[in-house]
Amino acid sequence: MTASLRSRRRPVDVVTDWTHVAGSLGMPRLGTTLAIGGLIVAYVSLEWLSFIHEYKGVPITPWNPGLGLVLAFMVLFGAHYAVALFAGAVIAEIAVLRSDLPWFVIIGIAAIIAVGYGLVALLIRGSLHLDAGLNRLRDVVALLVAGAVGAILVALLICLLLLADDDLDLGDVFFAAGPLLIGDIIGIAVITPLTLRIALRSRFDRVALRSLPEAVVFAAVVFAALWAIMAAADGAKLFYLLFLPVVVAAARHGLDGACIGLAMIQLAVVALAHAYGYDASVFTTVQMMMLVLSATGLTVGVVVTERQHAFEAVREMEAQLRAKEQEAAQAARFNLASGTAAALAHEINQPMTAARALARSVQQLLRAPDVDLPRADANLGKAIAQIDHAGGVVRHMRDFLRRGRPHSSTVDVKALLADALALAGPDVAARGISIRLAPEDGLPFIHGDAVQLQQVVLNLVRNAAEAIATARTGDGRIQVSARRVDGSIEIAVADNGLGIAPDVAERLFHPLTTSKPEGLGLGLSISASIVEAHGGRIWLQTGAPGATEFRFSLPLNQ
Repeated sequence: MTASLRSRRRPVDVVTDWTHVAGSLGMPRLGTTLAIGGLIVAYVSLEWLSFIHEYKGVPITPWNPGLGLVLAFMVLFGAHYAVALFAGAVIAEIAVLRSDLPWFVIIGIAAIIAVGYGLVALLIRGSLHLDAGLNRLRDVVALLVAGAVGAILVALLICLLLLADDDLDLGDVFFAAGPLLIGDIIGIAVITPLTLRIALRSRFDRVALRSLPEAVVFAAVVFAALWAIMAAADGAKLFYLLFLPVVVAAARHGLDGACIGLAMIQLAVVALAHAYGYDASVFTTVQMMMLVLSATGLTVGVVVTERQHAFEAVREMEAQLRAKEQEAAQAARFNLASGTAAALAHEINQPMTAARALARSVQQLLRAPDVDLPRADANLGKAIAQIDHAGGVVRHMRDFLRRGRPHSSTVDVKALLADALALAGPDVAARGISIRLAPEDGLPFIHGDAVQLQQVVLNLVRNAAEAIATARTGDGRIQVSARRVDGSIEIAVADNGLGIAPDVAERLFHPLTTSKPEGLGLGLSISASIVEAHGGRIWLQTGAPGATEFRFSLPLNQ
């Protein structure tokens, strides 16, 4: 709806707007001609119901609701609805007011009104880029200012036209011009916002239905205030009593509450003015105060509406943020599950491969004519150890994922390294590679997850064995050492294998980084995660061919 009001050169959008608003009001789709006819009837009916006083044939109308209604339609659907304003003004002058003015003056007045407010509608739809929903203070101010400028222009031109009539002098014209000007502005200030808000289906359903008891209280307060105003000798001084209910309604329900409250007060003022027989001068004074009340109520209401929209926008953003957080959490769980599956596959594959090889060797030994039972028993023990290690990896990784941190216990570094080499020994020996353990004497105990730390050592030793096998070095050697450095234990795994290329070394501990044709690139990434979870760090000391060395440190005071 807002976009279509920003340019008068998009008639398709205007038709779309009419269809949308007509549908929102529960009406069938009407043609332009039928819509204009309905507006003419409404305009004349409102003129008949309004307080109209004639002075020497000049209409004095300090309350012009029909103008406010037609202007709202022109703002919504286009300035061509000014035809309804022209026809309605002519019919009202002839049939309702029964004016004695010459026909050309009547036609001239109607033409001035239609053209003047048609230009106002074009200004609002074009240059001012007004949001027809009036959801911002800027939009309300623009509507009131444009309406006031249009009313002044129309009143001035009508005055000039009326001066052409010999029966009227300058004093008569200006006597009639004041109420006419105030009536147009009041009609725009009270009826136009109300019509726009209803047409654009705002919160009127909730305001009208949910707050029915409140509306009854509001009507009672307004009636009491108006009764005091009309009963007092100088009731105009008590008009400020009406500010309280209007401000309360605007604060409670925003612009919708202000529009409804102002419309109720204006109708009550007109009804009481008829009942008490006020003349034009007194009623014009009341209407000037009503204009101030309307501006105040609309300002308070639109500020409250702006704040309500801001709160709604914040709640919507919070809801979107929560939805994004849920999506992110779901994605994180998926990534965690897939990463865990890949990690388990990588970590379990090596001990299970070793266990399978040992089981095959036992099978061959048992099939031999001379069964070597001690060797078969030793191989079965090693196979069981490999299977137990695989089970320990699964169990500890599951516990780690549940807790988010390793299972801490006292760990003997020398025993941990010896157990790791015992597990890796069969695979390393099968490749013809010698392995040497060289821990420093008197190493203190550390605190950590023994199985996970053992897995780090196994990953480094197996990577070293594969690097040596790839380099096809005849005298492959691996050395595992440990020493105390300041407040930590530093463990190193060195080999004389192929080495590591500089471009690979830069992203060595990133997931999916590998130089092996069938590698997953997860071993060093998992090792880095384990070491960091223990408060330590892991790095490539040197990647030179024949002198590759990885190191990781673990704090003693963890």
